[in-house]
Amino acid sequence: MVICCDTSFLFSLYGSDVHSPRAVAWTAQCTAPIRLNTLIHYELGNALRFAEFRRVLRTGEAARYWALFELAVTQGRLVVESCNLADVLDEASRISATHTLKGGHRAFDIMHVAGALNLRATEFLTFDANQKKLAKAEGLHVPL
Repeated sequence: MVICCDTSFLFSLYGSDVHSPRAVAWTAQCTAPIRLNTLIHYELGNALRFAEFRRVLRTGEAARYWALFELAVTQGRLVVESCNLADVLDEASRISATHTLKGGHRAFDIMHVAGALNLRATEFLTFDANQKKLAKAEGLHVPL
């Protein structure tokens, strides 16, 4: 089993939002590491800083949540893998051509699914309802 996720799941797990309890509970029962690529690594850092800028998070919380995320990487609960951006973009282009006109998918949502497929994921964690539909359409199991 290869588990990947999008930034909505990671933000809920290492930030703070309405889905945080579900993300924490799911992760507590999971024994396999969650794999993510460098694009999601980048996007989470930016999402945390942007949330603090918008005052969704209090001053200093972005850095604190980022430190918790990096600790999980150090402990092996999260595995950040390099990706070949050209390969991910090729897959994203295929996914977009197949699904966007029917499902209205955003570019970065497509990139997350393409990145998961590039890592040979079997499971995909997201709290984004439209991205969940896309992941399922591409054959990924979405347990949340």
